[in-house]
Amino acid sequence: MSELEIDAVVFDVLGTLVDEPAGIRAGIRELAPSLDDLRVERLLSLWQQHIEREQRRILDGVRPYLDSDVLDLEAARLVADAAGVDDPAAVAELALSGRRLPPWPDTVAGLARLAERFPLIGLSNASRTALLGINAHAGLRWHQALSAEDARTYKPDPAVYQLAVTVSGRPPERLLMVAAHAWDLRGAQGLGLRTAYVARPVGDPPTSSDGFDLYADDLAGLAGQLDHA
Repeated sequence: MSELEIDAVVFDVLGTLVDEPAGIRAGIRELAPSLDDLRVERLLSLWQQHIEREQRRILDGVRPYLDSDVLDLEAARLVADAAGVDDPAAVAELALSGRRLPPWPDTVAGLARLAERFPLIGLSNASRTALLGINAHAGLRWHQALSAEDARTYKPDPAVYQLAVTVSGRPPERLLMVAAHAWDLRGAQGLGLRTAYVARPVGDPPTSSDGFDLYADDLAGLAGQLDHA
């Protein structure tokens, strides 16, 4: 691949910078404290499957666009029903657990280090309102945070990555997309962005057929590679 010449770094948020399952898992435990760990994990899987399925239906044109707040509330209702909880206030509180997501241990320091050299752009499938809450709760540092809501679709639709290209005012090949999800990086590659995979326990690992520009175990490793790029 050609030498990396990067003008800005674009970050996926959910899973890449914050531990999304941990936040939702905590919300489920608050909803029904008597649940054992196995039941909590099953309900977490129910939530995740709903979000993935409905985003895919929207991408496929089967369902009109709905932002992540609506989908999170739907998922919370499914989980609450399965847990035998019918308190609307508790369901609404569970839906907000998707905004109370802990950062990975290296996230805050890694963003601060990278921000010394590059403009940082957050690019998330979370709604504008949810993204504000996520950023504040996790202490994420951005120069610009963009929501897929502005494109009225979800990654990996090219229109979402185009938001970062448009805001940066730079050609796609001068932007580096960072994610823990190979599917997200493939979507960015489709629009011409350069790509960096950062390993996370909850991510979507690359396959042997993927060819990303950088691979790192954490943000410190990514910053070190960019220092020498």
